[in-house]
Amino acid sequence: MRLVLAPMEGVVDYLMRQLLTDNGAFDLCVTEFIRITNTLLPEAVFLRLCPELKHGGHTRSGTPVFIQLLGNDPVTMADNAARAAELGALGIDINFGCPAKTVNRHKGGAALLKEPETLHRIVQSVRQAVPEHIPVTAKMRLGFEDKSLAIENAVAIESAGADTLTIHARTKVEGYRPPAHWEWIAKIREHVSLHIIANGEIWSIDDYQRCQAASGCSDIMIGRGAIAQPLLASRLKSLQDTDSSMPDWLETRALLVQFAQTVLHSPQEYLEHCNIREPGRYLADRCKQWLGMMVRCHDGAASLFQQIKRETCPETIYRTLLT
Repeated sequence: MRLVLAPMEGVVDYLMRQLLTDNGAFDLCVTEFIRITNTLLPEAVFLRLCPELKHGGHTRSGTPVFIQLLGNDPVTMADNAARAAELGALGIDINFGCPAKTVNRHKGGAALLKEPETLHRIVQSVRQAVPEHIPVTAKMRLGFEDKSLAIENAVAIESAGADTLTIHARTKVEGYRPPAHWEWIAKIREHVSLHIIANGEIWSIDDYQRCQAASGCSDIMIGRGAIAQPLLASRLKSLQDTDSSMPDWLETRALLVQFAQTVLHSPQEYLEHCNIREPGRYLADRCKQWLGMMVRCHDGAASLFQQIKRETCPETIYRTLLT
């Protein structure tokens, strides 16, 4: 089993990748997407979204980090992939799954699933621009409005030279509504031979086991489930559940406290390295976001969220987390 931490924009930034990989359960991370339009981006943009480039492309625990690119022009995607590789990127991932309306309006992310030939050109251009030893991977949904092009899109990505394909088992229109159609991943696997990673609606060990049975994939990418339940990856690696939620919540709350301590008490140079410009606001926003997602899996998170949801003072939020 290989576990990959999903690239969630506005959620899994440098600091979150660091905290969630410290226990060594994740085998790979992917950055939030870097938006590619019609220019070759400067080095600063890559370092801002992927500070791990300053550490050999790994998190503090040694987990490798791939850089994700989002765009629709094969030439500029290739140019920026080459620059990322020059800066030390360990792998290049291409986003064909983002469902955001602003992204899709500009023919990016999941909107490209309407055009298998465009997917092919983008992947092929990136593959040709990146040294052979650097993996080129892609992430796609099952389609935009429906699943009619799912197999064709996967074949296009494989034939263009991608090393791995992650499949979020829902269409753009289905968004994040359950269920995830894991059985469609199995259908796609009948038509391609490249390595496939399953993604979508994995919140527990039981979900992983059902996904594995339905998709035929042992490797998975975890997104919201890793935020809602930060210990999920380590529990999956041991495939052991707990009889009581109390120890699990206590450890999870301790991670929240560690997060707050890092933001409030780290030197300014470190915070700038983490791309945290306004520590107080960042802490308040991220703690509310994180606890809001944890409510699904932890009863204790609901009470804590109610206590801080209208609070703006970072020190008060920190003290609340401690008590």
